[in-house]
Amino acid sequence: MLSPSATSPPRGRHVVTAALLVSAIVALALWAFAWPAARIAPRDLPLGVAGPTAATAPVESRLEEREGAFDVHRYADEAAARDAIEDRAVYGAIVVTPKGMKLLTATAASPVAAQLLQQAVAGQAPQGVEVATADVVAAPADDPRGSALGASVLPMSIAGVAAGSVVTMLGLRGLRSVAALLLTSASVGLVATAVSHSWLGALTGNWWAEAGALSLATLAASSAVAGLAALLGYAGIAIGGLAMVLLGNPFSGVSSAPQLLPEPAGLIGQLLPPGAGGTLLRSVSFFDGARITGPVVTLAVWALLGLTAVGLGALRRPNSASSEPAPAREAVVPAG
Repeated sequence: MLSPSATSPPRGRHVVTAALLVSAIVALALWAFAWPAARIAPRDLPLGVAGPTAATAPVESRLEEREGAFDVHRYADEAAARDAIEDRAVYGAIVVTPKGMKLLTATAASPVAAQLLQQAVAGQAPQGVEVATADVVAAPADDPRGSALGASVLPMSIAGVAAGSVVTMLGLRGLRSVAALLLTSASVGLVATAVSHSWLGALTGNWWAEAGALSLATLAASSAVAGLAALLGYAGIAIGGLAMVLLGNPFSGVSSAPQLLPEPAGLIGQLLPPGAGGTLLRSVSFFDGARITGPVVTLAVWALLGLTAVGLGALRRPNSASSEPAPAREAVVPAG
């Protein structure tokens, strides 16, 4: 019989390993959530300038002094600038008129970006002159700060991870796994739309388009987790969960804007399902589906790769009967 001292070193190593692992996860979570939030600032934020060239030149010059802050787009007049905002080409526009400057914003695109633009334009106006502001695409009256929309990213990320995990732990494989992921994603999209649109009033677009966007985002995340699990086992669930929740959620830019996050957080976030899903949902809910090609393709690629991995995992994994270890044969001792 082994003495207690003989078993204590492995147990001690397990305790240290657990402590280090949890500490590393906490450090990663704090970095992922706190770093982008603490560095919110415009970085090549698309901004329009409209009016006669002679009148807009000084405004453009002052904007360019804030190197790297704004990506300036030029428009002939206010009508063109409004069209660009509604098409999600810019987050706002400065219109120069004979009476002075006018700021066009879109709080539906990002209340934080609209506030930053107001502060930037106010700093350029002559002292004592108040700049008129018009909200071209306003946020919903029931969610004027976009809080409900921003808060929806984490639950949707968790829903995707949970769906992929449950399908894996239930032992579903092949077509049954694909069918379960499709059905689960569709039901999540319907429930989420009923809560966000019908109850909270945080979404105001086409109900079914919003349900489709939420379903596609859930499918992208859940199939990615299930696919990783099919190829890597339960370690795949951990990897997928970390990517979707600890990176996808804070890097999504839904509560602010991708162009307000420090790089490469904004870029990474739009390449992950939570960020692409948030951008898609905002477009179909407030902008009549403007510029949805990018996020739709991103989510479709995630879903396709995940479902393909699920199928490959089913082909690679042997049947449960053949995967069980063969019983050990008793040694035959010759009589003698």
